[in-house]
Amino acid sequence: MAERDEEQILDEIAQAEAGDEAPMAENVPDPEEEMEALRAERDAFQDKFMRALADAENARKRAQKDRTEAENYGGSKLARDMLPVFDNMKRAVESVTDEQRDVAGPLIEGIELTMRELLNVFQKHGIRMIDPQVGDRFDPQQHEAMFEAPVPGTKQGEIIQVSAQGFMLHDRILRPAKVGVSSNPG
Repeated sequence: MAERDEEQILDEIAQAEAGDEAPMAENVPDPEEEMEALRAERDAFQDKFMRALADAENARKRAQKDRTEAENYGGSKLARDMLPVFDNMKRAVESVTDEQRDVAGPLIEGIELTMRELLNVFQKHGIRMIDPQVGDRFDPQQHEAMFEAPVPGTKQGEIIQVSAQGFMLHDRILRPAKVGVSSNPG
């Protein structure tokens, strides 16, 4: 059996010398080409990694922004719904006469305390009042003009009446202040 193996080996060598088989060197890839292919593959993986890292960072920032907005503005609908409660309490206190205050002083004081507590809760949650005064300049970012009227002694764009205070939730308007504005020219 050993002779056959030797014979086969000798035949293969003879055939190789005769050129019947392709030389073995052609089956081996060029080392430079192989290195270049590996570099290209490495660069492609590095690019994919950097993109995935950037996507993850963007998702983290977006989630943080969404979380902050939810914390700051998530209760805006409830806050907006509570504004008429404040308005009604304020109207109730403003409509009280001296005679009524003498008769029902503790009740009125309780309403005033409740109104102040409501304002404290608003402030605790980032809600602040926009309280324009007569004579202030009209600011369309914070005020809503309910009417215009030519009032002597005023300049155009001055507030001449405040119908209702406005409110902001952090940096967003919950409700603009409702005002009357002078239309006097010049």
